[in-house]
Amino acid sequence: MIPRNTIGSPVAALRFGPVVPGNNGRPPYGNGSLGFEVAGKSAADTNDAEKADFGNAVDFVGENLLQVDRVGFHVFQTTENLGYGDPNDGSLGGTNLPSIRFELDPNLSSSVDNYTVAVWRPDPVPVASLNRWSGYLDAARTGSWYLTGGETACNQAARCTFDELQTSLDDGGDAPSILTFGVSKGRDYAWVGAVDGLRLNQYVYDFEANGVNARRVR
Repeated sequence: MIPRNTIGSPVAALRFGPVVPGNNGRPPYGNGSLGFEVAGKSAADTNDAEKADFGNAVDFVGENLLQVDRVGFHVFQTTENLGYGDPNDGSLGGTNLPSIRFELDPNLSSSVDNYTVAVWRPDPVPVASLNRWSGYLDAARTGSWYLTGGETACNQAARCTFDELQTSLDDGGDAPSILTFGVSKGRDYAWVGAVDGLRLNQYVYDFEANGVNARRVR
């Protein structure tokens, strides 16, 4: 867990499974995954929504975001999670999914701001992939990205592609520098599910009950 980005008492834990019958019923790598249990906003207090961040705050420090060209994961999305999502969402809650987050020093010459978060919001998984493991969700090619601090035109009100995000941070000076890399859920809607096969460039991170295995992609 990344403590400063965790709110409430959510669960983000390495686990076995989940395993269900049929095609794509097992985790895509090994026997385990990263399980999430995150509570959403309640009617009594909209500030009580939880947030969980599970990631690495050591090994990627200082790496150049502009050199990232592969990023994504597999997800175990349930029908129940659709019901927990926004009923006004055109995909009927289908975007109620974990995100990928890079904490960054944007290093923009036009700003003294030395902190932002690049967040990926996935597209809904296909209906055929509900209640089982999805295929690879490619964050470099699908879904949308934004910066939390409004440092560029790629923001929550005007989300962009990954290529557009990188272009917006490339001003010819120092490159945007990664601080942390991980998977997050919250603070919005309840979600119970799992993630596996988190990819960053040439490595896929296989979540297992006894730890995280880095698999080099050939």
